[in-house]
Parts: sequence; structure tokens; C-alpha cells
Amino acid sequence: MEKKSVGSIILTVVFALLSLIWLIPIFEVLINSFKSNAFVNLEPFAFPNAESFVGMDNYVKGMTFGNYPFMQSVGYSVLITVVSVALILLCTSMTAWYIIRVNSFFCKIFYYLCLFSMIVPFQMVMFTLTFTADRLKLNTPYTIPIVYLGFGAGLAIFMFTGFVKGLPLEIEEAAAIDGCGPVRTFFGIILPMLKPTLISVGILQTMWVWNDYLLPYLVLDRTKYMTIPIHVQYLKGSYGTVDLGATMAVIMLSIIPIIIAYAFCQKHIIKGVAAGAVKG
Repeated sequence: MEKKSVGSIILTVVFALLSLIWLIPIFEVLINSFKSNAFVNLEPFAFPNAESFVGMDNYVKGMTFGNYPFMQSVGYSVLITVVSVALILLCTSMTAWYIIRVNSFFCKIFYYLCLFSMIVPFQMVMFTLTFTADRLKLNTPYTIPIVYLGFGAGLAIFMFTGFVKGLPLEIEEAAAIDGCGPVRTFFGIILPMLKPTLISVGILQTMWVWNDYLLPYLVLDRTKYMTIPIHVQYLKGSYGTVDLGATMAVIMLSIIPIIIAYAFCQKHIIKGVAAGAVKG
């Protein structure tokens, strides 16, 4: 028992140190967001002092720089993220339930195709995707969630199917005896039981869509629509100069919502991932 406790303490210390290493980049962004541009270049690892500290000036500059409003970029990022994640959760959870309960040859082939999509690099399809998105008018913040649904379906279906396999079929049979159709059974019984995996898939997909740069950059018309990652790239002055202080401030503003969401949902994320990976 004593050996076990000593071993657990050692592991706790090791993982705590590793977590601090992962937090260093975020900490560097935070301290540099309060320093002037010159000191960010000269002393990137130094703490702000009386000479380098500029208060909230970088945050104000980052939000007001250029002709494109930062809050408009925030609005488009929120719109794309919310609609994309909602589509992914709804469509893939229904698909996973259908695959497991029908269990036909077609369903198995479709399931393995979804798994195969997880290993296809985005770079292999990005040029074809851009052409297709333009032809199908999927190049706006209101239609690009359909593209995200296609790319996010593989992981989501994999996690949902793992959880659905562990759900007792007797509950659905009892609902059918009581007169529930497939739609009512799914939304009234299955979907509430999928809560742990819904939260896990939701936060993972939110982190991906919110931070994604390449897909919106290729698909959206950048003269009309910018997400936060694209907005960060355009924080440039003449001759390509970049105000690193303002850039750090905008990056900090973009990662705070994800950090807060992950901190509140961490317990459910771990539970959902474990349930989707082990059951069945």
C-alpha cells in the first residue's frame, strides 16, 4: 500500500511538471501581450517591467487595427463554430445509432469509410475541396459548416458508435411497445443517454473549428469574411511589419473562451472518451 502511494505521488509530480511545460507557451503569450512591440522582439521571455509594460494598449490596438473590425471576426468565428458543432453532434449521433441498430452490410461499409476519412490528410483534398466549395456556394460563414460536418464526422461517429454499443436494446424495445417511433425514441431516450459523449465530441470539435485557420482561409472570401485566426494573420503594417504585442493580445483573446470551456467540461470529456473507447 505504501509503495503504491509513493508511486502515485511520483506520477503526480511528473505529470504536474509536464503540464507546466505545456502551459509555458500560453504563459509567454500572456506576458508578451502586455509588453511593447520592441520588447517582445528583444526580450520575449522577460516579465513586463516599468519600461516595457503598456497595459491594455495592445488589446485595444489589436481590436481596432486595420479596416476589418475584430468583433466581426469574433462573430463569424462564433457563428461557424456553433453551427458546425451542432450539425456534427446531431447528424453523427443519429448516424451512429442507425449504424449500430441496423448493422447491415451497407452500414458496416459506411462506418469503415468514416474511419478511413480520419487518416486522410487535409492537404490531399484541399485544392479539390476549394473548387467544389466555390461551385456549390459553400464559401460563406453560413454554409461552411456543411464542409466541417464532412471533416468532423469520422471521429464523432467513431466515438458515438462505441457508446451506443453499450446502450441496452431493451429500453428501445419498451419505448416501441409504448408507441414511440424512431424519431421520438432517439430524441427522447437515446440522445439524453449520450450526454457524456455529446460533451466530449462537442468540446473536441469546438476546439478544432474555433482554432482552424487553413479551411476558412481557403474557402471563405477574405475580403468579406474573416475568422479570428485569419484576422491575426492580417495584423500587419506596411512592408509586412507585424506588431507582435497586438498579435499576442488577439491570440490571448481567442484562446480564453476555449480554455474556460475545456476547464468546465474536462470531467465530462474524459468520461465520454473512455465510454466511447471501451464499451462494446
